[in-house]
Amino acid sequence: MAWLQLHLATTEAHADAFQSALEDMGACAVTLTDGADQPVFEPPPGARPLWQNTVVSALFDADRDPALILAALQQQGLEAQVHHHETLDDQVWERAWMDDFAPMRFGERLWIVPSWSASPDPQAVNLKLDPGLAFGTGTHETTALCLEWLDRADLTGKAVLDFGCGSGVLAIAALLLGAGNATGTDIDPQALTASEDNARNNGVADALRLYLPENLPADYRCDVLVANILAGPLVELAGQLASYCRPGGSLALSGILAEQAESVRNAYAPWFDLNPTTQQGDWVRIDGVRRKTE
Repeated sequence: MAWLQLHLATTEAHADAFQSALEDMGACAVTLTDGADQPVFEPPPGARPLWQNTVVSALFDADRDPALILAALQQQGLEAQVHHHETLDDQVWERAWMDDFAPMRFGERLWIVPSWSASPDPQAVNLKLDPGLAFGTGTHETTALCLEWLDRADLTGKAVLDFGCGSGVLAIAALLLGAGNATGTDIDPQALTASEDNARNNGVADALRLYLPENLPADYRCDVLVANILAGPLVELAGQLASYCRPGGSLALSGILAEQAESVRNAYAPWFDLNPTTQQGDWVRIDGVRRKTE
């Protein structure tokens, strides 16, 4: 069967009202997307930020009249700034979604491979990872910057800390690349669950320890620290993260926009000798080595 898809441009203030009204009218699905290329960064727990310009898209049976839907919305005081509709042919939606995710290569050795795909290089280091609720599948520039750095790093036998682990992708990659053990920490318990599941699927669960930040042992020290979070928390946590990293240990930070790089570099300069900033798109990675003496 075919489907009617209706797109309505509105504002952050009215998006929820549009969603509720469309669901009441029998929409099979309603999605909210960015209408003006405005990034929404990781929110605090419990927050649900939307874009200032939001597009509300609703899926109806093909025999519904879009003019009648728009008229019904107007009767409720909901008038889209811009609207259009289209007819979608039926397809295997699960397959269409899966087709958006293909194996990805990072550096020389490392591949991220969805469970439904064959590895392009069976002899490479292949990390099995499916898109999920916890952030971090390698598709974002910040994750890619960290994975490429790990691929080049000397990790043999090292202790690795993935601070803000999300899906656990960085910790798991480090273990597959030769790290002796890894620790992941995240403020979201769901992230720890996802990391544990992904580690088990990759055969490295026994070498990965997971903690909420407040439960990370006070005397914890690592040889390699990677943190893919946000610039603000990275600056605030600079002293704490530096304390986790042994003298001579390596550091890689991402989740940083290019214009934020200087402030993050300044925050870590008291403890680390930093390499030139690496940029991919709008995002950067800052890496370096913990000085043995300050």
